[in-house]
Amino acid sequence: MQTKTRIVATLGPASEKKDILKQMIKNGMRIARLNFSHGSYIWHRKAIKNIRELAKELNVNIGILGDLQGPRIRVQIAEDLKIERGEKILVVDGSQKKTFQRFDRPFFFLDYPHIIKNIRKDSEILIEDGLISLKVLENRKEYLVTKVIDGGIIRNHKGVNIPGVDLNIDVITQKDKKDLDFILKEKLDFIALSFVSSSEDIQYLKQLIFKKTKKRENVPWIIAKIERQQAITNLGEILDEADGVMVARGDLGIEMDENKLAVLQKRIIAESLKRAKPVIVATQMLDSMIRNPRPTRAEVSDVSNAVIDHTDAVMLSGESASGKYPVESVSTMQKIIYSTEKSIWDDEKVKPLSIKLQSEYSVLARSAYELAESFSAKAIVVISLSGFTARLISHFRPQQKILVATNRRKTFHYFSLLWGVEAYLFKKKEKLDLLIDKTIKLALKEKLLKEGDKVVVLIGRNIKGKKMRLVGVKYI
Repeated sequence: MQTKTRIVATLGPASEKKDILKQMIKNGMRIARLNFSHGSYIWHRKAIKNIRELAKELNVNIGILGDLQGPRIRVQIAEDLKIERGEKILVVDGSQKKTFQRFDRPFFFLDYPHIIKNIRKDSEILIEDGLISLKVLENRKEYLVTKVIDGGIIRNHKGVNIPGVDLNIDVITQKDKKDLDFILKEKLDFIALSFVSSSEDIQYLKQLIFKKTKKRENVPWIIAKIERQQAITNLGEILDEADGVMVARGDLGIEMDENKLAVLQKRIIAESLKRAKPVIVATQMLDSMIRNPRPTRAEVSDVSNAVIDHTDAVMLSGESASGKYPVESVSTMQKIIYSTEKSIWDDEKVKPLSIKLQSEYSVLARSAYELAESFSAKAIVVISLSGFTARLISHFRPQQKILVATNRRKTFHYFSLLWGVEAYLFKKKEKLDLLIDKTIKLALKEKLLKEGDKVVVLIGRNIKGKKMRLVGVKYI
């Protein structure tokens, strides 16, 4: 059961065993996400080893995404604290942990030091995805006096959001820099940058990477996580600078009016498509499957709508990392994608490329797409070194198969994220012009094509100094 929309699955305790990973790959996982908010380097290294061994054993292109934690603010508390609506509670700056004078009034610390000073009266403090909310009554420099709006149980290490407040904290923390060193050493394929606000955040990460990596062709693709109000304001510039984006609906739905979340998702996907940048839709897609063997009807609709919007990938978080049914979650998602892609609702044409991409390259890519449509071709065969040509063809969301060959391993793994791309990796010594026939032969062997089929051939730019060229229609 092949699908064009990719599945990203987060690894964790529920999916760390090799036999579970194997079943997840067999059921459609194409990118493994490592969440650096959790787990030791020993754990992550073992997971990477298992993924790569299984990808080789199963002959499947599996990308690996390292997700940086970013400046995540969390609760620090010795034991669970139950609070009720109307109650007053103190929120204490983490820098005051050793000197803070205990009051009779209940309190907890924020683990990120020196941010209390930036929080104003009437600001809202949300805990655990907004399930618990507090309103700030006073700022007393070392601590906040707050009133409970929505109560519950405050637990240690739970995430904290403070919407609409510029906390003036670095997007890449010291922990992130250590994690970045690990990611580059292990040669992961994608880096997700959390809490992006502007294109400058992406540029800063690139500078850090380029200082450590001499060969730019080996640099991971940077995926900007859209989860802040500032990111929506600066969406265009972020998309221009990043290699792809993730619609991180958890924090985005807290930072902004949750009633607008579905519309924002559609906008982010549409803007990504215009720039031929891959996009991942994430958070709570099959959330009930953390506990149950079947999804809710609303969750099925959620995944289907993301596919209809032409997202490149959909992502599982807790469902595959810590839930009871990691394999079933991947399998269920694949079935939903497959059914949706077979329907007429998946056939809506995408909007034209951004003006910034209106070049001779985009014209040739569109010509290849239109040629495939006109001649009822079965596939578009692409030779791509950097991945740019493959991104352009994938942007059009053609009905035909997209068969892409490269001789760069890093580029090969990039293709695991691109919608509809079936990738082939050849040795560097192979002559690139000969890869067309070799790719077709492999596709015939895999029964993706058959004798008598027509294909359209497009060779990417910068091959021995040559520009992109459209070879035309080839009869097998």
